[in-house]
Amino acid sequence: MTSRKLIRNPLYIQLKEILKELTKSDEFRIGDKFLTERQISERFDVSRVTANKALSNLVAEGVLSFRKGIGTFVEDSKRDSNFQGVATSFTNKTLAAGKRPSTRLLAFTRMKTGGMPAHVAARFPITEGEEIVVVARLRLADDVPMILERHFFPARMLPGLAPEDVSVSIYDTLTKKYHQKYSTLEETIRTVSIRGQNAGLLGVAPGEPGFLMFFMARNIDDEPLYFAEVIYRGDAYEFHNRLGPIQKTHTLGEEPAEFSAD
Repeated sequence: MTSRKLIRNPLYIQLKEILKELTKSDEFRIGDKFLTERQISERFDVSRVTANKALSNLVAEGVLSFRKGIGTFVEDSKRDSNFQGVATSFTNKTLAAGKRPSTRLLAFTRMKTGGMPAHVAARFPITEGEEIVVVARLRLADDVPMILERHFFPARMLPGLAPEDVSVSIYDTLTKKYHQKYSTLEETIRTVSIRGQNAGLLGVAPGEPGFLMFFMARNIDDEPLYFAEVIYRGDAYEFHNRLGPIQKTHTLGEEPAEFSAD
């Protein structure tokens, strides 16, 4: 078994988010007995104290229930928004594929709108001179780099935002800590060649193909929640769209049949 170490502090928060997504994967169904402290400790290479704290938080949130002398069980924790599957898809799909997701925080900075790249400023309709929080993250599956993300947030909407808030699920931070609700989430996707520092971070040769996606999220007051640009490795990531729970993914590397004009 490969080492299952978590990347960022606080460990119990990151572990809690991973375990929460695990309850939604094909590995467990509602009513199933969940992993024990010992199993979590061995699977994710954390202490039993950390495992206990993560489990206790999930019980408090209603994701799991504790039965004395028996263990913890998966509850029917309803999703509070149709956007949650989109916003947490990397973690959920990675778990569904039988891999361990993790996040490496690369940057957490603040700037004025004038410091944003021109292509971001053209797509992010916020007031000139506003303070922006910029977050860069690397997403990994079994410690293999898969996705590069950069988010731009209006600072006034997220007072007190700290690095630990974005080393876990951004969707959960926005909806649970700041009580923001999504109204729209627009996305644009195109192919790119991955070059320079991006290639190094993703562990691919310069010029390798990838996918570039832009996300523009708004809240129920039609205010911009964030703008994000995301680069996916083309050799290790594929997209699946499905209405319903996340299912196990297909094997990568399948080749298409030849097309004909008939």
